[in-house]
Amino acid sequence: MSYSWFDRHLKWIYTLPAVLFVLIMMGFPILYTVRISFYEWSMSAISPPKWVGLSNYMALFKDTRFWHAVGSTFYFTIGALVLEVFLGILIAVLLFRDFRGKNIVKTLFLLPMVATPVAMGLVWMLIYEPTIGVANMILKSLGFKPLLWLASTHQVIPSLIIVDVWEWTPMIALIIMAGLATLPSDPYEAADVDGASFWRKFMSITLPLLRPTIIVAAMLRLIDVLKTFDIIYATTQGGPNSASETLNLYGYVLGFQYFKLGMASSLLVIFFLIVMGLTLFMIWMRKRLEDAS
Repeated sequence: MSYSWFDRHLKWIYTLPAVLFVLIMMGFPILYTVRISFYEWSMSAISPPKWVGLSNYMALFKDTRFWHAVGSTFYFTIGALVLEVFLGILIAVLLFRDFRGKNIVKTLFLLPMVATPVAMGLVWMLIYEPTIGVANMILKSLGFKPLLWLASTHQVIPSLIIVDVWEWTPMIALIIMAGLATLPSDPYEAADVDGASFWRKFMSITLPLLRPTIIVAAMLRLIDVLKTFDIIYATTQGGPNSASETLNLYGYVLGFQYFKLGMASSLLVIFFLIVMGLTLFMIWMRKRLEDAS
């Protein structure tokens, strides 16, 4: 039975519109941003964009506020990611075991993840309020001095990390629990015969088998943490004194407050390369772990 050209290429023909749509929706903004990064433009209809070449990039590299934003971005990202992965693994292992009320606990645990980030940011502003906030009330009841939380240049990023960990650790735990459900039972049965403890089984069996899943969860969360904007903007808007200003927020300030669209675009191009580089590194690490296993 002979098939026409159309029949032989059905899988490509049916998927082509979706592929083209995604490429256009992603490719056009990226290419346009790269183009604008070589121009000086204040988004004015009167004065057209002026070609300046690499001047925007050179100005950024000389800008101390840009380097401070880079440091704040990595400080927030590393702190949030490490805590979320660690707590996600711990909570996933605990919730994977059978106990009374397990489904209720899992439902309550997932609630922060489905909440609106801006709304949660406003709620945490009230929690962190220095005089009437719940956070300082708890510290006072435990005999500790109250903290300034979001109003302190040294405490603001750790405070924001707590918010991000509270909201997005359930995502990591959910992925880890899905990985736990796929693990084979034979190694655990052999370990039980040998009399291995829970900790020994976790370190020697569970953790090695879960490494690819952990890498995937960390990679997905890494991209999101790097791009965090809503929580930070809703709570501090980059303050106090630009202490919590990440690259995303600084790009927003340059583009929509200072109207330096060229510099903002060059910052976003650099930010895109950072995110892409870290993502490729995580993919390489996952592939290496899979090859080693």
